Order: sequence, then C-alpha cells, then structure tokens
Amino acid sequence: MPDLKLSGLPINKAEKAAIMIHGRGASATNILSLNQYLNLDDFALLAPQAEMGTWYPYSFMAPDQQNKLALEKSIKVIQETWDEVMEAGIKPENVYFIGFSQGACLSLEFATRNAQKLGGVIAFTGGLIGEKIQTEKYHGDFLETPIFIGSSNRDFHVPAERISESADLISKMGGKVKTLLFDDPEHTIREEEIDWVNQNILM
Repeated sequence: MPDLKLSGLPINKAEKAAIMIHGRGASATNILSLNQYLNLDDFALLAPQAEMGTWYPYSFMAPDQQNKLALEKSIKVIQETWDEVMEAGIKPENVYFIGFSQGACLSLEFATRNAQKLGGVIAFTGGLIGEKIQTEKYHGDFLETPIFIGSSNRDFHVPAERISESADLISKMGGKVKTLLFDDPEHTIREEEIDWVNQNILM
C-alpha cells in the first residue's frame, strides 16, 4: 500500500476523487493544501508521499536509465492509488490528477500511459517524462478528457518545447489540452492557472 495522505470527503462517500501528486522536495501535505484554492469541496483527496520527497532522482528529461528504477516504482505507487479509488467504486470519468512540477510530470506520464476518459488532468508545470518522448509507451484514448498544463515559457526545469511536444501527443490521443505559458521565470502556481482550472475543469 502506498503512503497516502487523505483529505476531503471519505472515499466511500464521494462520487469524485482527486489524486494529488507533490513536487520534488515537497510532501503530500503540501499538495493537499491546494484544496484551499481549487474547487474540490465534493472530492475525496488522495495524496501519495514519495520516499525522501522525490519521485525520481534526476531531471525528468535525463537519460532514461538514470531515472528508470525510481520512476517505475513511482508509477506503481500511482497505480496503487488509482486502484484504491477504483475499488471504492468511483468511476474513471470522475477521477482527476493534479500535480505540481515532478508531480505534474508524473500525473501526465501515468495518465498518458493509461489514456481513458477521466475527469481531468491538471499539470502545474510539467511534461511527459523521458530523455525523448517515446510514443510507444503511451496507449489509449482520452476521449476529450480536459487536460491543463501551465508553466513559465522559460522555466528552468521544464522547457516550453517539452510542454508543447507533450501537449501535441496528448491531443493526438484524444485529450482536450489547454496550455498556458507565462512570460516570467517563476517555478510556481499562478493565480491565473488556479482561476482557469476552477472555471474550466473543476466547475
């Protein structure tokens, strides 16, 4: 079982769930604090905790072998969290992934490896993981799942080019993708991003 922090409605009483994935050096408790800003009042919130606060040790675009073992272990943690939501009887189309930075990358990676109709994927600064995007890793059809990627257009950790490549692939897999790139150097979550996802995904 993953190390999970829970918040919001009890999972056995909720019709919707959000799997919230924290960034490098942060914690499950950190990402859960976004519920102060996002429209998540009627959600069960599940936030897995990464060992030592990190889902994988190197950049998400490092040579694949460097992150391989840790990444696959982290994908398994997300799968186990997903399985817990499914076992509670919540439908996939009512499940949302929300992540920041490393957690945004992991959210997009897991969802795109298992593309299907979801409630939504909200990636605050992230892209698909790998030295290069390997299309053979990704399967399924998002069936117009709304997917948001917000970031700086010159983020030090997540290049805008990788966001664009990720958005293109996800769109081809049926995702209804919205990207918002801001002309600032900040690695953060902006009020404009919060407003957009509240008005367009978490209505």
